[in-house]
Amino acid sequence: MPEQRELRLTRQCAAVLAVLRAAHDHPTAAEVYERVRAVAPGIGSATVYRSLALLVSTGHALELNLGAGAAARYDANTDRHDHAVCDRCGRAVDIDHPIPGGMVAEIARNSGFSITGYDLQFRGLCPDCAADLAGGSYPGSPGGA
Repeated sequence: MPEQRELRLTRQCAAVLAVLRAAHDHPTAAEVYERVRAVAPGIGSATVYRSLALLVSTGHALELNLGAGAAARYDANTDRHDHAVCDRCGRAVDIDHPIPGGMVAEIARNSGFSITGYDLQFRGLCPDCAADLAGGSYPGSPGGA
């Protein structure tokens, strides 16, 4: 993660950052754009995309790539944390439970790497998708969508 650099925000970039800080669902760029338009109707999608890139490059936001083919998601929580990601709907939630320091040292010893950081991604089904699958309400199932 890049160290946060001082940043003078334009009104539009500040609106993008405010949307990210208010979000707890790790929105995609398209979702950020829709939310920002609600508070700044004249903003263009290119401005939102440029603002996201600037926020990421200056350490004010994270860009999460959560799987092949999935749209990048954005997170204003730049503190060290990991994520649990739903394989079905792509939902991502923060996991604030670092692995023990001794384990990091052991991994470094075993791999020969000088480890400077790590990002864990747990994959599975979110509660909503697990309930849908258990209840049979998924595409192609009897009674499913």
